[in-house]
Parts: sequence; structure tokens; C-alpha cells
Amino acid sequence: MAGKKTIAKVVGMLMVTMFLARILGYVRDMVIYSSFGQTYITDAYNAAFSVPDFIYMLLVGGALSSALIPVLSGYFAKGDDKEGWKLVSLVLNWTIVLLIILIGLGLVFTRSLILLLVPKLPPETISLAVTLTRVMLFQSFFMGLNGISMGILNTRQHFTMPAVGGIFYNLAIIAVGLLMMEYWGIMAFSVGVVVGSVLNFAIQVPALKRAGFIYYPTFNPNHPGLKQILLLMLPIMIGLSVTQINLFVNQNLASGLAEGSISALRLAQRIMQLPIGIFGVSVAMAVFPTMSEQVANKNIGEFKRLFSLGLRAIFVITIPAALGLMALREPLIALFFQHGQFDAGDTLATAQALFFYCFGLFAYSGLQLANRIFYSLQDTITPVVTGLASIALNIILSILLVQVMSHQGLALAYSIAGVFNLMLLILLARKRMGQIGGGRMIFSFLAACLAGGLMYIGVRLGINAITPWLAFTPKLNAFIIVLAGTSLGIIIYGIIISIFRLEETQLVLSLFKNRLPNLRFRV
Repeated sequence: MAGKKTIAKVVGMLMVTMFLARILGYVRDMVIYSSFGQTYITDAYNAAFSVPDFIYMLLVGGALSSALIPVLSGYFAKGDDKEGWKLVSLVLNWTIVLLIILIGLGLVFTRSLILLLVPKLPPETISLAVTLTRVMLFQSFFMGLNGISMGILNTRQHFTMPAVGGIFYNLAIIAVGLLMMEYWGIMAFSVGVVVGSVLNFAIQVPALKRAGFIYYPTFNPNHPGLKQILLLMLPIMIGLSVTQINLFVNQNLASGLAEGSISALRLAQRIMQLPIGIFGVSVAMAVFPTMSEQVANKNIGEFKRLFSLGLRAIFVITIPAALGLMALREPLIALFFQHGQFDAGDTLATAQALFFYCFGLFAYSGLQLANRIFYSLQDTITPVVTGLASIALNIILSILLVQVMSHQGLALAYSIAGVFNLMLLILLARKRMGQIGGGRMIFSFLAACLAGGLMYIGVRLGINAITPWLAFTPKLNAFIIVLAGTSLGIIIYGIIISIFRLEETQLVLSLFKNRLPNLRFRV
């Protein structure tokens, strides 16, 4: 373990590593789409992620890690490390058994599952998706192990290696894909996914040893900690199952649209996820273990303060990020992806979806923290109930809007559901805990919207003014537009938001300066 760092140092480090991982993810997408375009081939590749992602998210990705951290934090807070490591071993052993069973079932019923998910794709595309899925299923095993190790390390307030894992994951996909694409086609990237998941877990092992992990070969089903985790996991598993069903419904609807619609939606959503992954997830991951400790120590006042400040900081940075993506969506996508088989039509389709996804960017960033406030309280029911309501809304809106707005309707439905989910969670948090700084949250939100809206107008006017003067290559023109638009947007937003003198603005600045008192972590 390295020396002690402030929470700003931790979040700053997570932001950097997640930014690198995300950028490499986009490099991976650039390679894939420039080689194959947004076609039925990439539709099959994206559909093939569905079943492995479902297994991972259902068993480990959200449910287990969200339940493990607060329970394990309780053991370590009481100094009962031995029982804590026994509990971790139990979770690990049972997870391995369940992963093997689920992967086996996935291999047997792959075709039936793909026909359920994307029934309207051409038969040859469905066959390709089946083959790719069977390869990618093996990533679920190692990603499952990685999810457990991440939960352990975050509980012990070790954040570096879990964050770095995503970098190795994407590097492996790119390397294997480029080396073997000539021989295996799109299959090379599916094999790369498996290799990347192995590396992602492998680099966690030394960090687990440094964290003091002790393995016990036990399957004791009567351990009280295991029962507590299972009780917490069950509602989250239900919620995540319905969330995945929502994504499956969207895929099902998109499979009946134009060729490449599934790929356009997935790429647009991945671009929208960049600010969420860099800031929303970073803040939530860094704060969650401390929130759990504060609950264990009955320090509810500090718990509420941290939630309010964190959510306001997320608004201040993700609202302008969303409006910036909306303003620069076409030149941005053209700059990074329009190459080879990815043509102007693909750029337009992706930009159309991105515009509507951005309406929900702040909400999905806020949900990273809002859900965890209830997990810290060991309340997994509330996020599930709100999630079920928002997912039902998403499905209804998707069915209605896809008929009049094509794939853009699916993106808009997703955004509206996210906003609804966040609002509902904040209202329920206020009802449960009393004052949580709601007035300050609203003021910060409106201030960010005003500053971001003026920024959007300024950026659009700016790029419209310089575009007629650009006579270089398309890539260079796009680069100049994105660079000029980003610089202008930062200046406009920075000047306007500084007028409000928000506490959270100073928090955001301190994250980049790695300087914030209180709340200390080990990296």
C-alpha cells in the first residue's frame, strides 16, 4: 500500500485510468468499425456481448460487488479480519461454481437466446452472432473473478489496480484483433475479449496479496455474512435482470430497423458513457466504501453531506459534457470513426442517436452515486423498485417512439427513463433521511443548465462561423472544429459557472489538483 491520499487524489487517479481505458475502448471501436463499418457484421458482434454481459451483470457486476462492500466493510470496521476473509473465500468459491453452470447453459442454449434477442436479423447474421457469443462466453468467468477482486480491493480502499485493469482489457482486444483479423475476421476481436478478461483479472492478484487476502477452501452455506450478502443481492439481481431485459427489448426493436442500427446505438451509447465512466463512476467508486464505513459508525450527517456534494459536483461537470457532445457530435464522430468502411451515413446515424442519449447523461452519472447511497445503508430494495418503474417506462416509450423516430426514439426513451429514475431516488432519499440539501441540488442543476445552454449556443455559432473557412482534408477540418469548439466551450462554461461561486465547482477543481482535505484513502 502506498501512502495516504485525499479523496480528490483517489478520484483524480480513477478519472485518469478510466479515461485511458475509455479512450482505448474507442480506439478498439475505431479499428472494428473502420474495418467492417456499421453493418450486419458489427451488429452480430455487438449482439454477441449480450449473453456474456448478462451473466456477468446478473451474478457479479452490480449485484455481488454492491452487496459485498458494505457487509465486508462491517467486518473490517470491527477488526474481525479473519471472518472477513472467510466470507470473501465463500463468495469466491460459490461464484466460481455458479459461473461454470451459467456459462455451460449459455453454451447449450446460445442459438435460442440469440433468436430471442435479435430475431429480425438475417439468418447468416444470427449464425455469426451465435458463434461469436460462444467464444465470448468464456470472458464471463474471468470478468466474474475480476468483479469480486475489485469489490475486495475497494473495500480495503485500494483503487489503482482495479482501475488499470480496464486498460489491459482494451489493449488485449486491440492487439489480438489487429494481429489475427486477416485470418479470423471479426472473430479475432471476440478472442481478444477473452484474452483481455484474463489479463484484467491477472493484474489484480498481486494487489489482493498486498491487501492481506487469505484464502479458505470453504463452502459453508450457513455463514451469517454470506446470508446477509445473499439477502442484499437478491433485489439487486432482480433489478439488474430487468435492466438487461430492457436492453434486450431495445436490441429486439433495433434488429428490425436498417442495417447497422444496433451498432449505431451501441457506439452512440459508448460515447455518451465517456463522461459517466470518467467522472460519475470515479466519484461513486471512491466514495462508496467511505459511505459504508460512515453508516457502520453511525455518522449520518457526514454521510448525507458527502452524497449531496458528490451529486452536485456530478451535475456541474456532466451537464456541460452532455451539451458539449451534442454541439460537436457530427465532427467528433467523423474525426474518430469515419474511416475505411465507416462512412458519412454511419456518422449521421450515430450522431442522431448520440444527440438523444445526451439528454440522460447527467442522470445516469448521478445514478452511479444515488444507487450507492442506498447500498451503503444496506437497502437494496429501493433502487430495485425505482429501477423497475423506470425500466417499465423505458420499454413503453421505446415501443412507442421507435415507430415515429426509428433508432433515435430508442435513445430518447433511454434518457427519459434515466432522468425519471434519478428523480425518484432523490425524492426517496429525502423522505428516508430528511434534509439532504435538495435546494442546493436544484440550484446547482439550474446553474449548470444555464451555463451549459449558453455554452452550447456559443459553440454552435462558433463552429458555424469557422466551417466555411476550412479547406483542408476532412479529418483535419473535423479536428480543427472539435478543438476550437471544445476550447470555446470550456472558456464560456468556466466563466459563467464561476459567477455562481458554487462549493461543488471548487470540489471539481480540487479533483484535478488532487487537493481536498478530510476523508483519506489508500491508493
